[in-house]
Amino acid sequence: MKRRRFIKSTLVSGILLTLIPEIVLSRNNKLTYEELIGKGDPTLYGDGYLIRKEVYEAFQSMQADAKKSGIDIRVVSSYRNYDHQKRIWERKYKQNISNGLAPEQSIKKIIEYSTIPGTSRHHWGTDIDIVDGNFMDTPNLLSATNFEKGQPFYDLGVWLTEHSKKFDFYIVYTNEESRKGFKYEPWHFSYRPLSCEYLQQYRELDILKILKNEAFLGTDHFSEKFMNTYISENILDINPELLL
Repeated sequence: MKRRRFIKSTLVSGILLTLIPEIVLSRNNKLTYEELIGKGDPTLYGDGYLIRKEVYEAFQSMQADAKKSGIDIRVVSSYRNYDHQKRIWERKYKQNISNGLAPEQSIKKIIEYSTIPGTSRHHWGTDIDIVDGNFMDTPNLLSATNFEKGQPFYDLGVWLTEHSKKFDFYIVYTNEESRKGFKYEPWHFSYRPLSCEYLQQYRELDILKILKNEAFLGTDHFSEKFMNTYISENILDINPELLL
């Protein structure tokens, strides 16, 4: 009887795993509140960069495949914790204020390219900024113009468009004219199997309350209207393939 019950239980479990993988995925990839806002202590992998194990393994495969075409994919930015993002934010905020911008103007300028601390996709260990290592001496490394035809990273951009999805990496901020939020970033890619799930978890948080409690420079100018717009345009107006 025990053996039959074991076999039956095993068969049922196998069927459930086949029919509802989304449930298993959600359970296995549930992040803590701290990890979602960059204050956790995730296990990360990489040589000169830090990403989650599954992302690291996929990236290594993509990097090896690109080398066959003479492209040396290099990660120039990966996991960033909350404190790192806060330093970036406050440095830019102070600089803008010293240049005569009002607080609201400073915030608007910063979020053209930089995220508010606690809201960055780089907090999750799933996103990377990449360039072609054959041209590391290129001025203004992370500039969209470097990916235009005739420029150093043009071949990289073409290769990524054709091959990155095979490895589950998707561009985040596309050049769609109708898209709002952050500017076009042809260097920023996300590992879809994990980041889609993490974004869903992130959307359950009360972001405005979290940021108000953190009280870094500029948070006293974050209204409910501003935050709703920021979430709609900067967090959610991304490549639709990265939305569940």
